[in-house]
Amino acid sequence: MDHLNLSEAEWRKRLTPAQYHVLREAGTERAYAGALTDNKADGLYHCAACHQELFDSADKYDSGSGWPSFTQPIAPDRVSDHSDTSHGMTRTETRCARCDSHLGHVFPDGPPPTGLRYCMNSIALEFRARKAA
Repeated sequence: MDHLNLSEAEWRKRLTPAQYHVLREAGTERAYAGALTDNKADGLYHCAACHQELFDSADKYDSGSGWPSFTQPIAPDRVSDHSDTSHGMTRTETRCARCDSHLGHVFPDGPPPTGLRYCMNSIALEFRARKAA
């Protein structure tokens, strides 16, 4: 996978101000405010910054958290995990492995088979419906 490395000026041109805040400044959208939280369509979720495929709708579930939640990424190398000690707590931040954009956080309280909850910001993702065979 080729790493995408753009200047902050290039990211600002490519993204909306709200996307830039979440993806490049590790912001968070409000719970239940995202367009993809209740999406139940069949397809793939891509990074809104670089368009890399990240999550499959087959792994999405309703966590009750107010953000789109997944049990796992499409492949382990699609995301990278980083320690996040902001806001007075220790969490594991999840970033896109291709462009290093902030997606959300992963928590160890998800359902089987992984026991993980990848809690992502809707604005950090773009959904593309799977094409009918």
